[in-house]
Amino acid sequence: MMDKDMIFNKFGQYYFADDITFLMGIDIRFADHLAIRMKDRVVLETCTGGGFSTIAMAKYANHVYTVEIDGLRIKVAKRNAEIAGVEKKITFINNDILSKQVDKAIPEIDAAFLDPDWAVSGPEHEYRFRNSNTRPPSDILLNLIFLKTENITLIQPPFIDPGEFKHLPPHECEKLYLNGQHELFCLHFGDLANIIGDSEYRVE
Repeated sequence: MMDKDMIFNKFGQYYFADDITFLMGIDIRFADHLAIRMKDRVVLETCTGGGFSTIAMAKYANHVYTVEIDGLRIKVAKRNAEIAGVEKKITFINNDILSKQVDKAIPEIDAAFLDPDWAVSGPEHEYRFRNSNTRPPSDILLNLIFLKTENITLIQPPFIDPGEFKHLPPHECEKLYLNGQHELFCLHFGDLANIIGDSEYRVE
């Protein structure tokens, strides 16, 4: 069992989490910062995990459709959404985001929030965007969701060479820092981008 105070300090509530969903989850200070861009939109989220980013977005968005391949994580995310009181604003879909079934199940959306699992297999443990080894692969996922909307936020590990993003459509490349440590790349496309170019957001 995760320490309850650790969960509260990271996510702002006494949610349910295990070691994996805790590590995968985005700190509430980042999640809220990113969720504001989804205000009054119908949002597609991939890789629900424990539902922490889902909950943050549901507080601002009109509705969130969130897709998670792991059935146990979906159950945990639903319980957490109930704790937060936003469960009626979320539709949970237990399936593979890359499957045709999911594609048909998702209605028209205004924006998407893509946060693929950073788990890497193999001896190199080298993070990259092209021929991505996130799960699902970030490059394949981004191209798929571009068919539904151009308004996308894509979360990427801080270990990737940002030069790999240069070939992508115009976007804002936002670096998120926690206590001086670079934690995330957030690529914002379409009207989710506040600028075209680099930006930073820092939390101490």
